Amino acid sequence: MEPHEDRTPGTPGTPRTLRTPSASGASRRTRPARRRTYGRLAAALLAGGLLLTGCGAGGADRTSDGEWKGGDAKPRPSASRPGGESTEGESDGRRPTGPPADYLSTFALDVDTASYGYARRTLADGKLPDPATVRPEEFVNSFRQDYQQPDGDGFSVTVDGARTTEANWSLVRVGLATRVGNGGADGAEARPPAALTFVVDVSGSMAEPGRLDLVRTSMGLMTDELREDDSVAVVTFSGKAETRLPMTRVEGHRDRIHEVIAALRTADSTNVEAGVTRGYEVAVESLRPGATNRVVLLSDALANTGATSADTILNRIGQARTKHGITLLGVGVGSEYNDAFMEQLADRGDGHTTYVSDKEGARKVFCQDLPAQVQLRARDAKAQVAFDPQTVERFRLIGYDDRRVADGDFRNNNVDGGEVGSGHSVTALYAVRLRPGASGHLATATVRWLDPRTRAPHEESGKIEAAALSGDVWASASTRFQVTAVAAYFASALRERDGGWERVPGAVPLGSLAGHADRLAGSTEDPAVRQLAQAVRQARGLTG
Repeated sequence: MEPHEDRTPGTPGTPRTLRTPSASGASRRTRPARRRTYGRLAAALLAGGLLLTGCGAGGADRTSDGEWKGGDAKPRPSASRPGGESTEGESDGRRPTGPPADYLSTFALDVDTASYGYARRTLADGKLPDPATVRPEEFVNSFRQDYQQPDGDGFSVTVDGARTTEANWSLVRVGLATRVGNGGADGAEARPPAALTFVVDVSGSMAEPGRLDLVRTSMGLMTDELREDDSVAVVTFSGKAETRLPMTRVEGHRDRIHEVIAALRTADSTNVEAGVTRGYEVAVESLRPGATNRVVLLSDALANTGATSADTILNRIGQARTKHGITLLGVGVGSEYNDAFMEQLADRGDGHTTYVSDKEGARKVFCQDLPAQVQLRARDAKAQVAFDPQTVERFRLIGYDDRRVADGDFRNNNVDGGEVGSGHSVTALYAVRLRPGASGHLATATVRWLDPRTRAPHEESGKIEAAALSGDVWASASTRFQVTAVAAYFASALRERDGGWERVPGAVPLGSLAGHADRLAGSTEDPAVRQLAQAVRQARGLTG
């Protein structure tokens, strides 16, 4: 069991500045350990307890599909502090005789969506996606949610839930949302200027329809959306890297930027290392204080020349990330796409990934998502959910396999979290088994982040009671909660196929799931939900 930290009590709903952890924490910044596992080998390793993030007590169980926590034996009644810390044995000066069961779940926030986009593309091509590329949190976070926005520049915290069709099992949704824009007196967006270095793969593999042609379309759409005070640079790479456009202010040069984009043509091999290295060199040389400085990598990530390890590449540009705060957005394209490589680059480059397969997707990424990401709301954001052992028997976070954080590192500023922009929502879904007759407090969810400018830490919390789980997920839950459930069950079904992952409680057959998605598409009139229903039907047809 990991040691607990002293909590600083606060009033839920009110952001507060906390004490900065002492230097006795980690001596350097580290990303959460990557713990993605594959197939039956992963199941065997997990059964042997080789991939534990923390030690669960009280008879906790684990599976290869994430991490079961809690215990089957009901713990002895005890008082607790906010956050689930036991105070048992303290009234008479004695330390507790044994650690309580592990009822904490801690993870770094993630706004990636590439896994879902690539799965949709693969299904449309008549193939089932490789289970290793299916990350449930990226399916869930691909859809608009119904969370209330916060009043300030931090997060709102929404916690709700519903019963599944499986006895005693429920789904609990933790929703975190940031506010859209600053909003000046004239209502205009008051984001900082952007300095974007586009690193474009022009290797031979990008000649396939839906790759470089889509990249040109995407960059053209983005150029039209940029403000006059934004700046753009363009670097291309194949066997070597070349700067096609030095950092150029958009004002007065929009046509020139379009000309450079239109002239992009494919060449030979794929040296991602050369492209990323040159891109960061350009970004550092033209660093704009007060602006959002970002490298945008557009590629199928099929590296075959130079360094092909994400760690090797990022080690060489590490100073640009840590000293100058330059983040990386990975945009994947192509039917053959190295999902794992791109995700590692973005994850360890303090950024995130997305995937585009058509003009509609490109418009969303470059005209909606990227401009929002320019205005950063939070750095190193983490969430911790404390389940009440009096009401919860077992629980599991669905997905976030490579974003888990040791519970004791929740307030350690030296351990990286996720970067979250303006108008973003992040959803975490839990499978929760309640104790018979459970009532009262169920869980408290807390999000912690650093102010992007001052790096001062802040927190916000939300709670849920057991009574909130009285309704059925398909009959009583909100429409957007049901969309979340469909996305999670869909991802679970896709990666259960290799036998290395355990199903999410309450899962329904793909045919029934498609029916739920069709119904929700009609009630929401949301094209994204309609696409989800189509993808579920395609998967159903391929699985027989």
